[in-house]
Amino acid sequence: MTNFIDNDSKSFVKKAMSLPLLAEDHELDLANKWKYSNDEKALHELIQAHMRLVVSYAIKYKNYGLSMGDLIQEGNIGLMKAAQKFEPNRGFRFSTYASWWIRASIQDFLLKHWSIVRIATTSKQKSLFFSLRRLKQKINGTDSGNIDYNTAENIASDLNISTSAVVNMDSRITQNDSSLNKKISDDGEDEFLSLLEDEDARPDEIIFAKNELNHKKDMVSQAISSLDDRETQIINERHLSENPKTLEYLGEKLKISKERVRQIEKNAMNKMKAFIDSHFQ
Repeated sequence: MTNFIDNDSKSFVKKAMSLPLLAEDHELDLANKWKYSNDEKALHELIQAHMRLVVSYAIKYKNYGLSMGDLIQEGNIGLMKAAQKFEPNRGFRFSTYASWWIRASIQDFLLKHWSIVRIATTSKQKSLFFSLRRLKQKINGTDSGNIDYNTAENIASDLNISTSAVVNMDSRITQNDSSLNKKISDDGEDEFLSLLEDEDARPDEIIFAKNELNHKKDMVSQAISSLDDRETQIINERHLSENPKTLEYLGEKLKISKERVRQIEKNAMNKMKAFIDSHFQ
């Protein structure tokens, strides 16, 4: 059996999860020391404290057929890029900024190196690749197993792609599924989940997650403020509502065509992306 995680990666995970979280003011102090004084000691502490983010995103993309070591390596590259580019005076936490770079680095690696993703040559196909599991979970309550045709139709409509493209992508991804419950090594009984023991029970982790969620909400709120009233309404009802509305529903409500709603939604998302990029580039 191929090891899901090698010994080096196992050691990295254990170290990352054992390091203390940074208070917001100390995180900012370290970022300022590195940015304005080139303090390498501050950089080292800042990087080490956020290695758990690398582990988190590596786990998130565990089912895409690549080794944990490769995902961690690419995540670390993203973390270093974040440290190089971070502007402390922009008003965002380094942890929020680093999350963006870590995720982007791992996604780029997947798109460049995983054979399955070679079919993802368009932005819609790339969106499908990284959204499929989430949409399956949302519709079916689980992201495992092959997709049924009705679910494929719903996802295809949501992403404005063909049903056959959804079915084909799902088939390729499902064939490469792995499990966190695989043994870490052939001669060991430990499971990968054991490395994250009590992760969901630690008060500091709960606080960390809440803080990050709040920062992301703030970022989205600021991006939405760049939209006009109709764009804001469509984004809110399509993406931020507990019961997301269909293109057809919004078309009837706004007295415009379904395609026009899609165009407005796309333009609004591009505006929001441009706003966020202006703070993260």
